[in-house]
Amino acid sequence: MSQTIFKRVEYGLSDLIKDIRLGKIGLPDIQRPFVWKNVKVRDLFDSMYRGYPIGYLLLWESGTSGGHKSIGVGEKQVAPHLVIVDGQQRLTSVYAVFNGVEVVREDFSQDRIRIAFSPLEQKFEVASAATRRDRAFIPDISVVWSGKLGSIQLYNQYVGTLRETRELSEADEKKIADSLDRLRDLSSFPLTALQLSADISEEDVAEVFVRVNSMGKSLKQADFILTLMSVFWDDGRAALESFCRQARIPSVGAASPFNHFIEPAPDQLLRAAVGLAFHRARLGSIYSVLRGKNLETGEFSDDHRERQFQRLKSAQQRALDLNNWHGFMQCVSQAGFRAKRMINSETALIYSYIMYLIGRTELNVAEHDLRAAIAKWFFMASLTGRYTGSAESAMESDLAMLRGVETSEEFCAKLAHAESVVLTSDFWDVTLPSELATSAHRSPSLFAFEAALVILDAPVLFSNTRVGNWLDPAVKPPNSLERHHIFPKGLLAKSGVSRNQINQIANYAYIEWRDNRSISDQAPSAYVPAMTRPFTDDAVKRMYRLNALADGWEKMPYDGFLKERRVRMARVIRDGYRQLVSGAVVEETVTLDVAEILAVGETDRVEFKATLRTNLHTGSRDARMENAVLKTIAGFLNTHGGTLFIGVADDGNPVGIDADGFGNEDKMNLHLTNLVNGRIGPKAWAAIHANFDDHDDTRVLVVRCEKAQWPAYVMDGGQQTFYIRTGAATRALSVAESVEYIKRRFD
Repeated sequence: MSQTIFKRVEYGLSDLIKDIRLGKIGLPDIQRPFVWKNVKVRDLFDSMYRGYPIGYLLLWESGTSGGHKSIGVGEKQVAPHLVIVDGQQRLTSVYAVFNGVEVVREDFSQDRIRIAFSPLEQKFEVASAATRRDRAFIPDISVVWSGKLGSIQLYNQYVGTLRETRELSEADEKKIADSLDRLRDLSSFPLTALQLSADISEEDVAEVFVRVNSMGKSLKQADFILTLMSVFWDDGRAALESFCRQARIPSVGAASPFNHFIEPAPDQLLRAAVGLAFHRARLGSIYSVLRGKNLETGEFSDDHRERQFQRLKSAQQRALDLNNWHGFMQCVSQAGFRAKRMINSETALIYSYIMYLIGRTELNVAEHDLRAAIAKWFFMASLTGRYTGSAESAMESDLAMLRGVETSEEFCAKLAHAESVVLTSDFWDVTLPSELATSAHRSPSLFAFEAALVILDAPVLFSNTRVGNWLDPAVKPPNSLERHHIFPKGLLAKSGVSRNQINQIANYAYIEWRDNRSISDQAPSAYVPAMTRPFTDDAVKRMYRLNALADGWEKMPYDGFLKERRVRMARVIRDGYRQLVSGAVVEETVTLDVAEILAVGETDRVEFKATLRTNLHTGSRDARMENAVLKTIAGFLNTHGGTLFIGVADDGNPVGIDADGFGNEDKMNLHLTNLVNGRIGPKAWAAIHANFDDHDDTRVLVVRCEKAQWPAYVMDGGQQTFYIRTGAATRALSVAESVEYIKRRFD
């Protein structure tokens, strides 16, 4: 007969709750926040009231002496001798209602569970406005076990209130008394627990859990470690949950973990802390260490456990440090990724964060070098799916690679070497084009292509707007940009092309919404001439190169087009990665003269203003004209730079500077200088260059703005407003949008 790994223990509910309250039995959120709906809690109490069984509990000896103090600051807790593995939701329900305490919901909010009870009907309901108004209900049964009212007091209070609305017979009064006694006696409700020995493995515990739990939910290694944190370091578990809760809420004016890439779960941040503390990715071995188990003798040691938790505590503090967290998010942004939609693997994000933390907090890699190294690493890991499949094994190997590394130079060199082993010529020329032959719109290679477009400052197809501008969730307006079928799907469907082939990712490009509407189902050979007409040959060549299109692509057969574009998309991804490697910034150089620029029209980097200060309709000076000029300048400074032409109408026709009525050009230039100094600040002139130029026998004022290294605000009516360029327009951001944009753009 095989050895039994558990014993059966009988509890009365009040004794069990008392042991939980005293800390003898731990009630950790092993399945994380309380997920039951209140109606299920109501049904649980109804079952208990009617004497129905509510299932087994599964307890596990923690391996502690029972009196050891937990690690953490503030109030200490006794480390429980037993922890609850299965039955946590049931016991949390009962414990919370009996004691009138709050539970943590799935969104990390805190909430009281209030259950109402009608003694006359012997009926439970989730407390509501209706039950609060109905005198037949006790609004919150927590009062029964609170100790504030004795049995007689509770009976008299309830009956006295009920008599205000109805007459009660002697039978009613007896039924009420019996119902209240029966409700109070739930504290003696019998429960059966299966108590597991401390020396069995967490794998055995998980197996028992699955076999006795009708839900069949499997337990993960992270669940066990989160259990240990609740038992031995509750402050640490609370810190993880608080961080995750704040990461879901945009903040205004205060630092928070909120970002556009991930809403982390506690177990993900736990992986980051464990990876940093022990340089291990496999949580199974770490669990035994954190329990204080000597792997040689098999015995548990309180001192050993405390030392290991101190290591975890230090690592978690660094993992939750907002400077480290947002420093890493800057690496992701530098890698060309702009939003959660582009993150194909959150595991790659968390594991790359571990690498960042090791470089920053252990090896003191200079921030500039570290961001470049981690940006490359994350780009590579995302593109190649490095942490899909056997993610823990891959990360174990990567962490082993860093053992013995002592300098920042070695750290960066190790990462670069690992990247070179994967990103070979064969990968770029053979593997990647093959991976692009898919219609899966969550493809790692597709997101890498989009990231490369951002890195290379690529324009939207048939537009001067940059892809990166529109992918930024902090500034993207609705219906602004679409992923367009280059060969329209209606056109291909009529030719009998399959849906899978129509939706190949090589048949997509970003295009502005209005252009997409105008193209409709036209063949490329029909719509391309009109779409490229506003651009010079050089501009079209650059647009095609960065959007992975060959010259004359519009005349290719569809199959040939797909094959050629996959190769070119792979080259664009390669170029994006190589720019990360070299650190070189590809800046667009404007070689057109004034006439050619004005012929193209307004874009995200070109704006026309007829006057600096005069309203042409009234012929009078108008502050709104000055405001429009300043907003445009600030928008250029805060985005990618650009050129403002003053003395040119919206349609590109010259008006000339004479309409403003200045005595000479020097006075007009001085007026602009005073406006900028007073409303934006003299610092702005470090990125502004103004000069006068000729156009069609008229003079225009040309204001060239570089991409500023600091945020530029416009003072208007005593308030500062932050502007950016979105397409051929200047847009004011809200306070929350400004905070997030500035963090991403200038930090």
